[in-house]
Parts: sequence; structure tokens; C-alpha cells
Amino acid sequence: MRREPHAVPTMVFGWGSIKWHVTPGSVAGASSTLGEVIINPGKGHERHLHPESDEILYIIEGEGRQTVGDEPEFPVKAGDAVWIPRGVLHSTFNTTWRPLRIIATYTPGGAEAALRELPDFVELPPGEGPRWAVDHGDGGAQRRS
Repeated sequence: MRREPHAVPTMVFGWGSIKWHVTPGSVAGASSTLGEVIINPGKGHERHLHPESDEILYIIEGEGRQTVGDEPEFPVKAGDAVWIPRGVLHSTFNTTWRPLRIIATYTPGGAEAALRELPDFVELPPGEGPRWAVDHGDGGAQRRS
């Protein structure tokens, strides 16, 4: 089954956006989740965990800093892969002026549903993309819609 980016909704947060191309809820028979995450320059997400799913991140563009559990924070760049075991706190932060693009997977899938509960969550319909504006107060891009 083929899923084109313009045919799936976009999750938008204050730090960036996610397009989940395959999820158990959107593709019949899917048992895992795969999506593209974009973290805006100078932004990142809070430490969190997925109690029931392992996560793999594959950095496809950009550079940043990653935390995984009690390990010291470490740099990530295009070509790096990061495995995050289920139940382990982690976070990702973009340290550059360019978007940080990541392919993310959950095994088993379904952990993406919890993102809908975050206070800054907005879902845009298929074909509609986020618009960003510069916030000169903190130097980062901010969601406008």
C-alpha cells in the first residue's frame, strides 16, 4: 500500500510537525508505526517515554542533541540511528538553523495516539501544511496554524 505525504494529516506542535505515514489506526493490518518528524531550528520536545513501544529514530537531515535514559546527552546528525527501548525517557533538540528531519518508528505501533493529548497539539487535514513565523523573542520558529 502506498501512502503519499499530501494524503495524510499533519500533527503540529510548538516545536515542529509529524506525518505518520503508517499506523495501526490508519493502515489495515499494520502492527508498527512509521512517520517523518520535523523539528524546527532551535526547538525540541520534552523528555517523554512510550510505555508499550520501542522507538527507532533515523536522522535524514540536520543535526541535534539526543537524550536516551540516563546516558549523557549526545549529538546526532544525518545518517545516525538511535534506538530507544520502551519505557525509557528521551528527547530530541535541533541545534542548527535548518530543520531536523527524522524517520521515527514505533514497535508495536500505536504510541503516536498519545501525542493527541499534548496541550499544543493541532492536526491539519491531508494536503494542508503548517505555516511558521519567526518569534524574535526566543529566536525560534513558532506555529501559526
